Formats: sequence, structure tokens, C-alpha cells
Amino acid sequence: MAVNYWPTQPGRAAKQLNITQLAHSVTISRASGTLTFPANFQLIAAMNPCPCGYWGDSTHNCSCSPAMVTRYQKRISGPLLDRFDIHMDVPRVDYEKLASNRTGEASEAVRQRVFPAREKQLARLVGSTLTCNADIGPAHIREYCELDDTSKALMRSAMNQLGMSARAFHRVLKLARTIADLAGAAEIQAAHLAEAIQYRPRRQT
Repeated sequence: MAVNYWPTQPGRAAKQLNITQLAHSVTISRASGTLTFPANFQLIAAMNPCPCGYWGDSTHNCSCSPAMVTRYQKRISGPLLDRFDIHMDVPRVDYEKLASNRTGEASEAVRQRVFPAREKQLARLVGSTLTCNADIGPAHIREYCELDDTSKALMRSAMNQLGMSARAFHRVLKLARTIADLAGAAEIQAAHLAEAIQYRPRRQT
């Protein structure tokens, strides 16, 4: 599911959508009764950096005051941001890239990388009720996302500097495990962990 202009969504709706995604189910209550349906999906949310959309832009001047920017960004609470595995800033696309004949990576090429990674995950999780790294809960993190000494030191430093929550810690480890799978690595290496850390939001709880 893709949601655009995330901060403009009603707070209750945004929170409920995130809860539904985490629970993999949605419950609908009516006068005649209550029904629960499966709802396992990926949530992709997009937002402008400020109300006018030009905060940090290299070409246009932002017309928002610092207070407006802060108020706008705080519409998405820290705990809610924490639940997203990957955060990315998307800069303006310049003319050269738009006019270039160069094409992006083909979907089939991406599939050839993703399929073996999914097979690795299924083999690793065989015998459990889990089907992919995203399903790994806190109780099994250490079993499936083990770090070597170098990676542990990197993780400790990142947590101290970024003020990561326990939730963010677990999400970084699961993401690093997936990055390692995509790279064909048997174990999580420091480079995989470093990439996963880069995807954490700048504003931490």
C-alpha cells in the first residue's frame, strides 16, 4: 500500500494503518458483529519536507518558517516513524538525469537478486512459523541476526550517537540480515549493518 502526503492524513487513520500493518490483520466492528480479516502488506509512505515542499531544495527557496517546518514534521510522531524499516530522502532530479537515455535496473534483474535471497530466508527459517526476515520477532533476533565483534561495536556506536530505541535496534538488525541475503553473504558483515543504519530517520525518538 502506498500513501502520499503522509502528514496530511488524519492522525488516527495513520496510526491505525500502522497497527494493521504490524498485526497483519484488520478488525471491522459493526452493530451486527465483529470480523477480522488478514491484512499482510508493505506500507510505503511519502511526504514533503515542509508545507511548501522546498525545505532543503537547492533551487527554490523555502517559504516556511522554522516553526512551520517543525510543526509539519512533528505531525508524524517519533514512535510511528520508528516503525518504518527504510527512510530515504529523495532529492530533486536534475535535467541531465531526466534527459539521459540510460535506463534503470530492469525488474527481471532485480528479481534475479531477490529470489535467491528469499530462498535463503526460507531455508534459514525452516521449522518455524516465519517466512521472511521481516517476521522475526525480538525473541529470535539473536538467533537469526547474529553479529560479529566488529558489527557489535558499530551497532553500539550507532545506538549511542543516534539514540535508537529498542524497536529501531531490532529493525536495523533485520534489515542488515536482508541486505546480507541480497549480497549472498552467509553472515551479517559490518558493511551490511552500516547500510541498514543509514536508512534510519534523522529524527529519532
